[in-house]
Amino acid sequence: MTWTGTFGRGCRVLLHAIVRGLALTRISPNVLTFLGLVINIVAAIFFGFANAGNYPRMFMYAGLVIIGAGIFDMVDGRVARATGQVTTFGAFFDSVIDRYSDVALFFGLLVFYARANRFFYLVLVAIVMVSSVMVSYTRARAESLIGSCKVGFMERPERVVLVMIGGLFARWGAMAPVLWVLAVLSTTTIIHRIIYTYQQTRILDEKTAAQQQVMSADRNNSQSQGKPQSIPSFN
Repeated sequence: MTWTGTFGRGCRVLLHAIVRGLALTRISPNVLTFLGLVINIVAAIFFGFANAGNYPRMFMYAGLVIIGAGIFDMVDGRVARATGQVTTFGAFFDSVIDRYSDVALFFGLLVFYARANRFFYLVLVAIVMVSSVMVSYTRARAESLIGSCKVGFMERPERVVLVMIGGLFARWGAMAPVLWVLAVLSTTTIIHRIIYTYQQTRILDEKTAAQQQVMSADRNNSQSQGKPQSIPSFN
């Protein structure tokens, strides 16, 4: 077994142990979801209160805190399944809290760049923040119309990992390229989903139009067959 396989197996064992321990407490999965948001807000505070002198250290703290928040994000669903507390509302609540967590992290970065008078990066973070919400919205709206829209690369796990990397390696200037990657890939994902949804809705519209034509033809045939035939008169 390779070292990566060993590491992955160790992570799974650790995650299983955490889930089992939390399941024994009978804690609500929704509480775990909310705690993940609280921890992300702590990370956002580290981002926001950083300055030119201490930002490598503060960003590193934020990155470490995001790892902790990610653990809660991974275990809430597993705990729900392990304790038989899976609910439709739980899935909805998890999605809503995820959006708040994303916005909280980027808002912290907004505060940092605003305090540092870095207008260009302030705008870039704003674009990333809006894009992160739109990536989720386009999928949710598309799936309400076409059933499934899983195209695109930049999902929430990728965003969280990239922000975490940007924080942990801020000393070496990692956050700036991370923001560029997030902006470009998030926008690309949104465009991809718009195009995919357009293609799929056209197919659905064509099928619906064809079905309506068939139904209309059948209805006309039924009406013509049910109409009494006139008897010719002989004078």
